[in-house]
Amino acid sequence: MNFYWIKTNSLIKRIFSNYIWDIPNMENKIYLTFDDGPTPEITEWVLEVLKEHQIKATFFCIGKNIQKHPAIFNKIIDNGHAIGNHTFNHLNGWRTLTGEYLENIDLCKSGLRLRSAPVRLRSAPVRLRSAPVRLRSVPENLKSEILNLKSPLFRPPYGKIKTTQSKKLRQLGYKIIMWDVLSADFDQSISPEKCLENVLQNTKSGSIIVFHDSVKAFKNLEYALPKAIAKLKQKGFEFDVIR
Repeated sequence: MNFYWIKTNSLIKRIFSNYIWDIPNMENKIYLTFDDGPTPEITEWVLEVLKEHQIKATFFCIGKNIQKHPAIFNKIIDNGHAIGNHTFNHLNGWRTLTGEYLENIDLCKSGLRLRSAPVRLRSAPVRLRSAPVRLRSVPENLKSEILNLKSPLFRPPYGKIKTTQSKKLRQLGYKIIMWDVLSADFDQSISPEKCLENVLQNTKSGSIIVFHDSVKAFKNLEYALPKAIAKLKQKGFEFDVIR
């Protein structure tokens, strides 16, 4: 059984104060975020829900999914949402060497920067086998594109990142975005109603809320997201992107 906090513990926030867990403000703003896309049909469904409610959100995208589904990724941007880096291969930072982790993040940047142009090694697209693609295998002319990405937002998959990794990323100008409220939509052992409850009972002004635009999460996401948005609007919250 996986352990996780629905509401991030205040002690954790104090210990890891270099990470962004919430964004305090006086305007009752909250921040919806979506991890692990773009995913066919699911990300597009999320975009339609957000459009219907006229709100913006922040999408932390996996590089390999950007490469597979560039049109959906472009649609996220064209709809006015913010984007962030979620590594190319959804790596667990605790289990990954720092150099390899940073290279994987840089490779994801290529998709974020080039938008609809897939990353290509020689004349063929990047192929994922058992090991993550490494930046040193990318041609020099593409590396310059990878390293010029403007977006400073990064979220570590699973929220797991080593101190050495976070230090290097902050030196490179990244903001490490964590969360205040976890919907737990990915947990297939909970009901959609519980997923909704997780969000409604724990959101406050400044909260960063995590959903996932993934196949695994969709059962709970489909039920909880529209209802959460409607209820939170009724409570007077405003939605904004992370900058």
